[in-house]
Amino acid sequence: MRLFPRSAFGQTVFFVGALLLINQIVSYISVTFYVVKPTIEQVTLMLSKQVKIVFIGVNDGIVLSPEIAEKFHLATGVEVMSEKKAFKNGLEMASEYPMLSNIMSEQLGGPARVRINQASQLVYWVESPQAPGYWVRVPLMGFKETQLEFLTFYLACIGVLSVLGGWLFASQLNRPLKSLQDAAVKVGVGDYSTQLKERGSIEVIEVTRAFNQMSKGIKELEEDRRLLMAGVSHDLRTPLTRIRLATEMMSDDEDYLRDGIIYDIEDMNTIIDQFIEYLRHHKVAELDSEDLNALVAEVVSSEQKQQRVIKAQLNDNIPNIPLSHVAIKRVITNMIVNALRYSDDDIQVITGLDKSKKYAYVAIQDKGPGIPENELERVFQPFTQGDLARGSEGSGLGLAIIKRIVDMHNGTVTLRNMPEGGLEAKVNFLVKQ
Repeated sequence: MRLFPRSAFGQTVFFVGALLLINQIVSYISVTFYVVKPTIEQVTLMLSKQVKIVFIGVNDGIVLSPEIAEKFHLATGVEVMSEKKAFKNGLEMASEYPMLSNIMSEQLGGPARVRINQASQLVYWVESPQAPGYWVRVPLMGFKETQLEFLTFYLACIGVLSVLGGWLFASQLNRPLKSLQDAAVKVGVGDYSTQLKERGSIEVIEVTRAFNQMSKGIKELEEDRRLLMAGVSHDLRTPLTRIRLATEMMSDDEDYLRDGIIYDIEDMNTIIDQFIEYLRHHKVAELDSEDLNALVAEVVSSEQKQQRVIKAQLNDNIPNIPLSHVAIKRVITNMIVNALRYSDDDIQVITGLDKSKKYAYVAIQDKGPGIPENELERVFQPFTQGDLARGSEGSGLGLAIIKRIVDMHNGTVTLRNMPEGGLEAKVNFLVKQ
């Protein structure tokens, strides 16, 4: 269990609460040692003088006469009782205080005991060394328990208001940071439309302004790159089209040469299409609720080859998932085409849910040579091809395109060499976004 929060908001509230707790403890200790303790000691000293007055001229074992004791009680409220009578009048409910007993002993010149009863009225009970077995009952007037309740209520209100104030302060301070976090996540998936409102402290405003400038710069850079690639692809397709037309006009005795040229032209067009696809963005706004099984079945049906078998194992419990139909269809198609290209046996396409049912997945398994373990992550980089064992055809953008599309869906794509041989390409999609 993690006690210390990780978020800036939680840490701010935690520190405010901790400082408040420390302040309350220090205040309690200060009031106890510098206000309450001296006051109690002073009260005890004054009571010791009253007890001395009660026993002036009284020898050991001889107490005041009942008449004098009654007159003293009526005049001062102080009453002398035997231990038996004292127990009947509340001594049993009183708590003994050793510190006060020591102070009283010093003042009375012998061992004394002090007990305090805090029921409906604060009452001091003192057993004097001058008359052991007899207790002096001293009621203190003017002290009410509601005064302590008010003090407790006051301290509780101060604590609650301080924590509430700290929470409001932290919330106000972290609101711009939360907006910045959300905007950064959008930029991470290719959405550069968000421009944050500059608010908060000076430092937060400067960070927000820098983020807005960065987002604007990245957006302009992406637009320039797409425009550049679109222009390049257009300019390349024009001469390629002319070359294709020229090859169609070649004589029949040059068929071997014409077929080679046409194959190269088609290969170049495929590479150009991959460049354009890699630069294309599939934003969250384009996602619709899709049946993953139906999409997989559609791709398997279109890619099914007579000489090769694609086995589909679909899980019927998968709910509809927010997807871009065209983009994910391309992902699954590329994965199946790769599996067909780099293996000779049948391949298997599996859909399902993970144990937490938070992710749905599509896994394509082949029985090819696989990819070296140190290459499994690198092959997702643009213009990177797998090991020679899996061939070296294409532009090296296929897996990079797959990863970019899956990232834009907040999913993950992984490659795994299976223990029994072959490669598994697996894509995970969030069931709910």
